[in-house]
Amino acid sequence: MFLRRFAGPLLAKVKETTGIVGLDVVPNAREVLISLYSKTLKEIQTVPEDEGYRKAVESFTRHRLKVCQEEEDWEQIEKRIGCGQVEELIEEAQDELKLMAKMMEWDAWGVPEGYECEVIENDAPVPKHVPLHRPGPLPEEFYKTLETVSSVPTKDEQATIAKESQPKE
Repeated sequence: MFLRRFAGPLLAKVKETTGIVGLDVVPNAREVLISLYSKTLKEIQTVPEDEGYRKAVESFTRHRLKVCQEEEDWEQIEKRIGCGQVEELIEEAQDELKLMAKMMEWDAWGVPEGYECEVIENDAPVPKHVPLHRPGPLPEEFYKTLETVSSVPTKDEQATIAKESQPKE
């Protein structure tokens, strides 16, 4: 118990290289990640609660922060998060903070006051400035497959299927 508690950090593996050109090893990566994730969770509070961007950022950041708080070893953090090396995670977190600042600057979720959305009903003529995105008809095979998948076999059909699936001797 004594050795594991006090000698564990001293005996921990030391990362010598990331193997990625231009990406240096960060010896205190865990602490850096905890700091960046905490800062991200603090700054995302300025984004409206109902925005998908905020929900996504909060969700994955909380998960990653929890992993970093639970694990001491950088290898375990990398393994549990599963998104690259800790140094790459640091770069991602820094990039997210930069993106968040831009998103707030652009007010990406805001709708300008007085904005009116043009609604085009089914067969109404589409103005020239609006791109026309009407998918073509689906192939006949699609409807056949859909019909096959959605039909429920009768009891007789189920019995036939069961007999056919049994191994022949």
